[in-house]
Amino acid sequence: MPNIKSAIKRVKTSDTRNAQNTAAKSAMRTAVKKVEAAVTANDGAAAKEVYANAARNLDKAAAKGLIHKNAAARKKSRLMKKINAL
Repeated sequence: MPNIKSAIKRVKTSDTRNAQNTAAKSAMRTAVKKVEAAVTANDGAAAKEVYANAARNLDKAAAKGLIHKNAAARKKSRLMKKINAL
């Protein structure tokens, strides 16, 4: 445990940010899985509906630096490709 006041604060802030980043990344993954589940069930209407939320989560994660912007674009593209194949 750090003894210096600024180091103590740094530990607290890094723990807080880590929790926020973990939650955001988890929400992003869950949204992507919901789209893939809808595609697997051959439900095109539901897939398009949950895709909007997944794309929003991917864009937010890219904006916050959780994933690279090209990775977000690639994931969105692959999801849309699956939806259009239905």
